[in-house]
Amino acid sequence: MYAFDYIKATSLDQAAKLLSEKEEAKLLAGGHTLLPTMKQRLAAPGVLVDLSGVSDLRGIAREGDAVVIGAMTPHGEVATSAVVRAAIPSLAELASVIGDPAVRHRGTIGGSVANNDPAADYPAACLALGATIVTNKRSVAADDFFTGLFETALEDGEIVAKVSFPIPDKMGYAKFRNPASRYALVGVCVAQKGSTARVAVTGAGSNGVFRWKEAEAAFATFDPASLEKLTMSPAGINGDIHADAEYRAHLIGVMARRATAKALGKRL
Repeated sequence: MYAFDYIKATSLDQAAKLLSEKEEAKLLAGGHTLLPTMKQRLAAPGVLVDLSGVSDLRGIAREGDAVVIGAMTPHGEVATSAVVRAAIPSLAELASVIGDPAVRHRGTIGGSVANNDPAADYPAACLALGATIVTNKRSVAADDFFTGLFETALEDGEIVAKVSFPIPDKMGYAKFRNPASRYALVGVCVAQKGSTARVAVTGAGSNGVFRWKEAEAAFATFDPASLEKLTMSPAGINGDIHADAEYRAHLIGVMARRATAKALGKRL
């Protein structure tokens, strides 16, 4: 490690001001991505602005037809929240399979969304549910927020404050995990609201999380059988030492059918 300044912010306004005033400042949420990259000297911020003291960024509430989760809310709280379990039980289940207990205790939804790791779980839920990411400056639809590998629409001085998830009629999430990291080799989130279905894929896209619009169009009825004849081309799919593009492309179809079955309360 190396020398840096550490500042624990007490308000969102203070954090935003520090971020804009301090050269090479980085926000610290759960720290599960930033701290390891600093230890490996892949990142070298001169100032860390810790958000853990900003109480307004933590909490879960139902607001009308949406569940709103504060950016500094840990995954474990989402997984066990009575509010989330009652309104969007599959979102609680998704949170429960992120990493391991240590990760779920410290990692936050805001950090996950802002980092936009191509194998993270929450971005898939955001896209499938049509979530809105609320920052200290504006509200951004999930479709416009995730822009590429580790890239988002966040601008300089902009901080994720909360995420608003519309409550669907049905939702399911299925993930094929890397057994070591528990990141998704492929994860698929499906959601239905009225006659509209949305399908989002994480862990597989060479440009990060994406919507599988061919699958959305294939839902003549919201049923796994509607996807049986649908295949995903390996073009544009990530390949690495854990799984090649062809394998991941196959897994997308499998996970999509499993997620749909879960949404219907079935096992596939």
